[in-house]
Amino acid sequence: HPGPARAPTAPATLPPRALGPLRAGPASPCPRTESGGPSSADCPEERGLPADAVLAPLKEALAACRARVQKQVCDDIGRRLTVLGNAWAQGKLSAPVRKRMTLLVQELQQQHWDAADEIHRSLMVDHVNEVSQWLVGVKRLIAETRSLPAAETDGSAKADPSQENP
Repeated sequence: HPGPARAPTAPATLPPRALGPLRAGPASPCPRTESGGPSSADCPEERGLPADAVLAPLKEALAACRARVQKQVCDDIGRRLTVLGNAWAQGKLSAPVRKRMTLLVQELQQQHWDAADEIHRSLMVDHVNEVSQWLVGVKRLIAETRSLPAAETDGSAKADPSQENP
């Protein structure tokens, strides 16, 4: 019977081809053609925003605090923001952390202090190892920015009536 005798040789040519796509397949759920390729558009949270999109507003908030807050405190916040920026730029922060920091900054810009604080707390609970070096600075920045007189932020914070009528 020549049929069964030849059968074992046919599958022998298949495995190398079958393994190819498995090895080349993306490890992440995000399809990527080549690194830095157009596929990052398919999966924005994988790449996320550049570090500056989050750092610039934080640094602005810090600048606003400098007039009122001890230099030592501001310098410490500044150092921690630098650590955050470096970690972000080097791709050391996971997508959920980057996503939440982006939201936190948006809340901060809109002066939704409680919401920003809530996001900071969730980061501390869910990603403590990733955020412990710099999140303290962000927390302090939220607190200091929150306590600035309304005139020095956008004026949409609680205004102190005693300052408006000298």
